[in-house]
Amino acid sequence: MPRNAFRGSAHAYATDGLARRYAQWALAAGFDQQVEPALRMFFYLPYEHAEDAALQREAVELFSALGDADSLQWATQHEDIIQRFGRFPHRNAALGRDSTQDEQRFLDEGGFAG
Repeated sequence: MPRNAFRGSAHAYATDGLARRYAQWALAAGFDQQVEPALRMFFYLPYEHAEDAALQREAVELFSALGDADSLQWATQHEDIIQRFGRFPHRNAALGRDSTQDEQRFLDEGGFAG
């Protein structure tokens, strides 16, 4: 909810760590397998939103197993950005981070905007 309620500000990302911890706990308990496949993505999104290469890889694996091509495409796109920059450049302004020249070029050319 904070990601939409506070879009464009640092507050949007403030609970990402908490969401990730709950998602990791839920997956370890197998809760994602207890809901219909269309709802499983909500367990996996905290991985996709992480600025961490290992968690991005896990997101791609989770979405791949889900079998939804669109969700997998988004997960792969997120992973590619983290592999390239180590973070999501579209968050820089909201988080008070300076963009590198490569990041700014990516954004100026219409790169992923979240």
